[in-house]
Amino acid sequence: MIKVASYNMRKGIGLDRRRDPARVLSVLRELDADVIALQEADRRFGTRASAIPPHMFEEHSDYVPVDLLDGRPYAIGWHGNAFLVRKGVEVEESHALHLPTLEPRGAIAATLRIGDIRLRVVGMHLDISGLRRRQQARAILAHVSDGEALPTILMGDCNEWRNRGGCLADFAEHHRLVDTGHSFHSRRPVAKLDRIFASPDLEAVEAGVHQSALAARASDHLPIWARFRRAD
Repeated sequence: MIKVASYNMRKGIGLDRRRDPARVLSVLRELDADVIALQEADRRFGTRASAIPPHMFEEHSDYVPVDLLDGRPYAIGWHGNAFLVRKGVEVEESHALHLPTLEPRGAIAATLRIGDIRLRVVGMHLDISGLRRRQQARAILAHVSDGEALPTILMGDCNEWRNRGGCLADFAEHHRLVDTGHSFHSRRPVAKLDRIFASPDLEAVEAGVHQSALAARASDHLPIWARFRRAD
């Protein structure tokens, strides 16, 4: 069984407008996932340093940031997208995906081995423009299609307010949409902006929104999660 999660952590700034990396790290520990896709993980300006100082992962969690090899020593993400994996998960390769964009948004991909399962994971934060979202979705799907045939999980903040259509239809053409629930706004969740999709060779056995008291304060999004096993 594999547990994944996705979390727009809003650069570590909570609803109280305080940047509190320790609070976000506590939410990540609550999730207890094998792989977490983060959005808005890095600060927007300057060196775009990680909103959670990298040493805190080593000292206060069982997570390791996945190296995206982009040459920025203080960042863990690409346009704010980052992966965390549980210690012991093997990262075979990882890279940034360059998407058509009007904003500093993007996607990342990695090939992992978790136990006896090799899989591809894609983390994303898509544009607020519906047309641009569809172009980005198609670019991500083209990348997946051109790569090695592997069980694949796509997850992140899709910025899609509708329940169907748009980029959701593009992703769902060859991947199953996992119903995790409403994750935005964390104070009163009414929208499913955060999404998880999986290839047909993976079966979602459990999924949901992480609704702890801490998560309700740590960001304007709640984390989403899902457990998968190989489909029969």
